[in-house]
Amino acid sequence: MSSDKQRIPLREAPEPMEANDVATITVGVIVWFVLFVVQVPFYGWYADHGHAWFIWTCLAGGTCGLLGLWYVRTRRDAIRRAAAARTAPEA
Repeated sequence: MSSDKQRIPLREAPEPMEANDVATITVGVIVWFVLFVVQVPFYGWYADHGHAWFIWTCLAGGTCGLLGLWYVRTRRDAIRRAAAARTAPEA
């Protein structure tokens, strides 16, 4: 390839889309914990077949999701505080 090839100018990046992160993470945490609770009664079967890690993966997913829930709530609150500070009249 030739180094004389003209480069196309890059476009400006679009603004990031905001979503309801708290609701999304909450649903994910609920799903992980429901999967954990549903599988616990079958622990013996899973262990006999070498799949006990399925259960512990669900527990880890739910636990990590709780950390994620804390993070997105903290982030949401910080964004709201920053927006309120920008709109507050200077005294």
